[in-house]
Amino acid sequence: MIRTMIQHAKKYPGLIPQFFFLTLGITGASVYLIRLARGPHVTLWDKKNNPEPWAKLDPTYQYKFLAVKTDYKSLKKEGPDF
Repeated sequence: MIRTMIQHAKKYPGLIPQFFFLTLGITGASVYLIRLARGPHVTLWDKKNNPEPWAKLDPTYQYKFLAVKTDYKSLKKEGPDF
């Protein structure tokens, strides 16, 4: 297969970038699959004190980015009325 690629690259030099990016993509996909096959990757930032800080939070603690109980009628409109 590599010999065929070299023969075509000599005959048609415009195929060299295509062969390069094809090889790069196959190599990257293979490396990624090997990385996934090696096991789960868990990042622990604080291994000494508490590796699971979310376990100490109260159930009523607001740690989400979106408040579910927002009154949208009292908010200022930023767009036109249709």
